[in-house]
Amino acid sequence: MLAFGILFPLGMVLGIIKSRWHVPLQVLATLIAMLGWALGHLHGGRKFLESNVHAKFANFIFFQLVTQIVLGIYLKLHLEKGIHARIRPVLRLLHDINGKAFPVVSWTQMLFGGITALGFCQGDHLGQCLAHFIMGSAFIAYGIILTILLLVGQLWLRRTGRSQEFFDSVVIAAWGFVNSLTEHRWGTEWVKNDWQHTTMGIIWFAAGLAGVWLSKDREGNPQRNFIPGFVLLMTGWAMSAHPQELMISAMTHKMFGYTLMGAGLTRIIEISFVLGDKPGIREDGFGTHSFQYVPVFLLFASGFLFMGATEEQMALTAGVMDAVAYVLILYSLAFLLFLFVMMLVNVYDRAANPIGAKNAPNGHALRGAEEDGRLRDAGEFELEGLMTDDEEDEEDAARRKLLNGHGNGNGDVGLDSPGTTSTLGRNSERLA
Repeated sequence: MLAFGILFPLGMVLGIIKSRWHVPLQVLATLIAMLGWALGHLHGGRKFLESNVHAKFANFIFFQLVTQIVLGIYLKLHLEKGIHARIRPVLRLLHDINGKAFPVVSWTQMLFGGITALGFCQGDHLGQCLAHFIMGSAFIAYGIILTILLLVGQLWLRRTGRSQEFFDSVVIAAWGFVNSLTEHRWGTEWVKNDWQHTTMGIIWFAAGLAGVWLSKDREGNPQRNFIPGFVLLMTGWAMSAHPQELMISAMTHKMFGYTLMGAGLTRIIEISFVLGDKPGIREDGFGTHSFQYVPVFLLFASGFLFMGATEEQMALTAGVMDAVAYVLILYSLAFLLFLFVMMLVNVYDRAANPIGAKNAPNGHALRGAEEDGRLRDAGEFELEGLMTDDEEDEEDAARRKLLNGHGNGNGDVGLDSPGTTSTLGRNSERLA
């Protein structure tokens, strides 16, 4: 968990920002992962079936890890001549994709580890177990994506020419289409849960299509809408009334439903009232409002609550603790993951968008307050110099004009010869 859950995701971010700590951290994480793999085979303690899903998936992860190490070593050699000039870009792309897939693969393997250790998801429990872990992970992934878009992705959204609700609605429609066809085993008798799951897929599909339509205004510009938040609200309401056999299971599902309803309602409030249908708080794309974190966190909490509400987990927990304590533990896990995601995003943001050098929506660099002050002082200094030069020229011209007029008025010709008219004053006047 230390290597795959913390160090590898952090190393991925350091690789994206091209930090000099990327390679040392990934080497350390690899050594810890190898140690964990060895201990898993040599500990001599509890034995598991070799066919368990955690062991099978570990082989794929080991192959992925070795591939990433080989690609990293090759890229570190900086071979750029001959055939390497053609294959290097391809291998760099594979290295990037493989590295960015590690957090998803690591999350899956950690879930498989918990399932294998507790002996869950066997026999008739497999179907509902898959539904809870897949859907719960999807809510958490939605929360992670919203966190990234909120903190560092607003300018990217503007460049796409689409509103955020367009992408949300497309995923909702696709997910609903699949669920409406797969939640019931065709050819068998319909039961109450089948009706709820299938109709939930139908409303997701229909609402997703409506959300896609509302994501553009009459002139084709991106437009915010309420559809994704409303889908979360309706889904939470349905899940809060989901029939359960155990009391702790019913209370956990009800809390999950209320949390999801809160995520949907606060999302609608954020879009319609906090942002006023605008893409963000500030034009530079980096401002956030404290209320915007509420729906994001509630999605994290919803995911953990739903993953923790499987039949086997509820039966195991029923004789150990009450529903309140269990829900508080799941909320604590949601806070920890929420914190970790924000820390990773902050590491990227500080390196990719340093303070005082952020980009404006038009692509020009925004000056910091210190630089604005220096430019303003320089402008005032230059303006002061221009004003002083003009004033001196006016005073010189007035003095020469006064001297010339004084000589003519008293009959004195000064340096001019008698009987001649001096043009010095006139030339001075024209010069002034």
